[in-house]
Amino acid sequence: MLVDTELWYYRAGEKALADIGITLDKDRYVRDMNRGSGTWAQARAAGVDDRTISRARAVRDDYYQQYLRTEPIEIDGVTDALAELAPHARMAIVTTAKRADFDLIHQNRHITQFMDFILVREDYNHAKPHPEPYLAGLNRFGATRKETLVVEDSSRGLNSAVAAGIDCAIVHNEFTRTHDFSQATHRIKTLHDLKAIILK
Repeated sequence: MLVDTELWYYRAGEKALADIGITLDKDRYVRDMNRGSGTWAQARAAGVDDRTISRARAVRDDYYQQYLRTEPIEIDGVTDALAELAPHARMAIVTTAKRADFDLIHQNRHITQFMDFILVREDYNHAKPHPEPYLAGLNRFGATRKETLVVEDSSRGLNSAVAAGIDCAIVHNEFTRTHDFSQATHRIKTLHDLKAIILK
C-alpha cells in the first residue's frame, strides 16, 4: 500500500521453489495468502519436508532482498498523499515485513518521516490475519478503535483489522484484487482518497 512489494515477494518464493523442483501456482498462492500461509503450503502439499522448506525459505529471503534492491517498488503519489494527511491524522506502519526487509524497502524513501512509530514482524508474536499486530498498534497509539482507521491492500490485513475491531479502508492493489474485501469499511483507489474519509 505504501510500496508495491507483493509481486516481488511472490516472485522470490516462486524462484526458491523452482530451485527445488516445485512450480508455484499463482492463483493458489493468492488463495493461500488469504489464510496467512502463502508460499510453503504448495511445497508441503507436494511432500517437501520441513528441513528443505527451511532452506528454501532462506533462499527466498535472499532473492526477495535482491528484488528489493533492484526492482521498482515505488507507488506514485504516496509521499504526496502522506504529506497531505499528516496535518489531519497521526500515522503509523504495522507491517508483516521483517525488520531487515523493512529497512531495505524504506532506504532512501521518504515515507517513515510521517509515521509516529513502526511495528515490524519481530515486534509481535502472531502475524496477520491474527488481530495482535493491530491491537499492538492501538496500544502504542493509546487510541480507541473508533478513533482508528486501518489502511490495507490484502484480505490478510483486512481480516487482522476486522478481528481487532477496527474499521479498514482497502486501497487497490492489482496483485490482491481477487481477495475477498467484503468486510472493508471503505474501498479506495489511491491514498489520496483517504483525506475525504478522515475529514468526514
